[in-house]
Amino acid sequence: MAEHRRWPVWAMKILAVLYPGGKAARGNPELLGAAENALGLRRFLKSKGHDLVVLTEKERDLDREIRWADVVITTPFWPAYITTERIDKAKKLKLILTAGVGSDHIDLAAAAKRGIMVAEITGSNVVSVAEHAVMQILTLVRNYLPAYKQVLEGRWDIAEAAARSHDLEGKTVGIVGAGRIGQRVALRLRPFNVTTLYYDYRRLSTVEEEVLGAEYALLDDLVRRCDVITIHCPLTPETDGLFDKNRLFRMKKGACLVNTARGRIVNTEALVQAMEKGHLAGYAGDVWYPQPAPPDHPWRTMPNHALTIHVSGTSLEAQKRYSDGIRDCLERFFLGKPIERDYLIVDGGRVVSPSYSYAFKG
Repeated sequence: MAEHRRWPVWAMKILAVLYPGGKAARGNPELLGAAENALGLRRFLKSKGHDLVVLTEKERDLDREIRWADVVITTPFWPAYITTERIDKAKKLKLILTAGVGSDHIDLAAAAKRGIMVAEITGSNVVSVAEHAVMQILTLVRNYLPAYKQVLEGRWDIAEAAARSHDLEGKTVGIVGAGRIGQRVALRLRPFNVTTLYYDYRRLSTVEEEVLGAEYALLDDLVRRCDVITIHCPLTPETDGLFDKNRLFRMKKGACLVNTARGRIVNTEALVQAMEKGHLAGYAGDVWYPQPAPPDHPWRTMPNHALTIHVSGTSLEAQKRYSDGIRDCLERFFLGKPIERDYLIVDGGRVVSPSYSYAFKG
């Protein structure tokens, strides 16, 4: 690990780009990720003599304010895209923090070359995302949303709702990415008596497979065999567009796909084709590209989808975990103490997280 030093005691500028909370945030201090509550950092940073600037606009305001920032805090849910061009403008920038998990919205190679530290709050959202994924699997398989919509519309057509409803028990579920989230999904699926396959760049140990009740399969074999596939791998050059037209149409006809990882892992236009042609029975997840998704994003109007906005990893409990993690990182940074090793993505001019090792070969 690179040598850390205590920064001078003069005021630093901390720039946080957070989603607007509006009416939902008023009088609700638990909504920590909202701009109004600023991750609970205002009092803490003021007591240390530092200046906190909170933005909700991600383009013009960010380009202006980042020039003077010592620290930038962003989230995967309302991502501020920290590009090479923005890093070049940010002459004072020393630390970039992701309040959550997933720092693919940051040019890590550029940060490493500038000696800027990057960290994210690893593990803060794993329970939240795993639960969300299982919920969406059941939503698709049981054809929940069309039945719910009948209630709102004043209808009662049992045949229409039941014609696409299945038991999850006895089905084959594939997990693409068997990390902290993927493993928790496997554990939560065990009581449903499904056959669970998984694919990852490394195979788990025999003991891990036994505990999870999961069998290793090569990706194309998994795609061919599964009734449901759920994606939990990071976005890398290798996974960008991983589910392209060829792979989507190699899935079983009538299968369901869930993606709570990153929107760009699934090809946008190819997914629309697979859904409109009826090759896939359903698509769910909560990740898009870009984010926020524009009103005319083609996934919004696909048939048989159960998409949500990117909220899977930001339950109130997860917000508490990642806000606590951000404060811990800042306290350590101000004191010149090492940031928690598991949080570090870029340190000492190099990418130190195996999940992002593609980003810089310096």
